[in-house]
Amino acid sequence: MTYLPGHPRQIRFDAKAGQFNIGGTVPLGNTLSFIPLAWRVFQDNILNMGRKLWAELFFADTQGAICAVLFHGYSVENLYHLIEPLLYDELTLADIVVKVQAEKKETTKDGKKATYFIASFSYEAADPQEVAARHDFTRDFPIWRQETYSATADVRLSHGYTSPAEEAAPEEVEETELAQQAA
Repeated sequence: MTYLPGHPRQIRFDAKAGQFNIGGTVPLGNTLSFIPLAWRVFQDNILNMGRKLWAELFFADTQGAICAVLFHGYSVENLYHLIEPLLYDELTLADIVVKVQAEKKETTKDGKKATYFIASFSYEAADPQEVAARHDFTRDFPIWRQETYSATADVRLSHGYTSPAEEAAPEEVEETELAQQAA
């Protein structure tokens, strides 16, 4: 797998067009399927969008590149509808193939119709060998994204996600212990 820690390939969900793309330029269509490596659901003020509830999922694409996709709003609520039954079946998102579909919605505001899309989620069983390989990868590499990391995030759910602060903590402890031993 290919991954520069803190800089996964950015997969974007364009809620106005109902399409996924790589970095805002390479179209991927209106569906996306993957086995999550890591994820977090958090509330924070990121990307100059104000404080919102976000879901960030990390996965390996078909080329082996580590990717991150970000959702907010009703899409996060839809993700919770997938997570809850899994929890009671003693599964997590890391045990399944997540299927994300752009679902068209319409609203009327001030007499004008507006169309937008939200992400709806479903799943199917994942190959246990693929799940195990991804689990091993997350133990060896810190999975996070620099553009969305802040120390002010209120994390509600997290799995396999390693913040830069968590990554630095063991070194700080070792330095403190060495300094104490030297004194």
